[in-house]
Amino acid sequence: METFQDSFDPRPRKFIVWLFIVTSTIMFGGFTSYYLVFAASKGKGHGLILPDAFIYSTMVIIASSITLVLASKALKNLDFKLQRKLLWGTTILAVVFGFMQFGAWGSMVRTGATLVGNNAAISFIYVVSGIHLLHILAGVGLIGNALIGSYRKIPLQKNTYRMEIASIFWHFIDILWIYLYV
Repeated sequence: METFQDSFDPRPRKFIVWLFIVTSTIMFGGFTSYYLVFAASKGKGHGLILPDAFIYSTMVIIASSITLVLASKALKNLDFKLQRKLLWGTTILAVVFGFMQFGAWGSMVRTGATLVGNNAAISFIYVVSGIHLLHILAGVGLIGNALIGSYRKIPLQKNTYRMEIASIFWHFIDILWIYLYV
């Protein structure tokens, strides 16, 4: 009889994650191109100074990537208790990032830069950061999947696979945010 270790092949699932990453990269590349063309066609762009909350949220998401790297190292050292703590830390930082995004949007609204009614370049900031926030939610789901696996004491190969998938996706959305912010 085949055991889980013998029958588990993560390659097709990893391919799907990479395909999603490539698709998201193309989508955000298109968004960026549209934004640059539209902002340049109006002369001086949107003239909006982005709220400081975007800077702080960038630091938070970088910190969350660090905690996820440390969680992966804890797993490699078979320190599941530390892995769980670091995965919880990553999840908490992701939630903080989300709240900071809402805070940044609130700051923009208070300065008169609303989603509807201003120039489309400003609206586009809301749209792109909102779609990125949806990616954050998906990443939290993947991190949650790894966290659940660590509590259920699933086979090491599957636990490692879940961490790899969560890490690949999370680091992608981290890099994506830095790209979008800069």
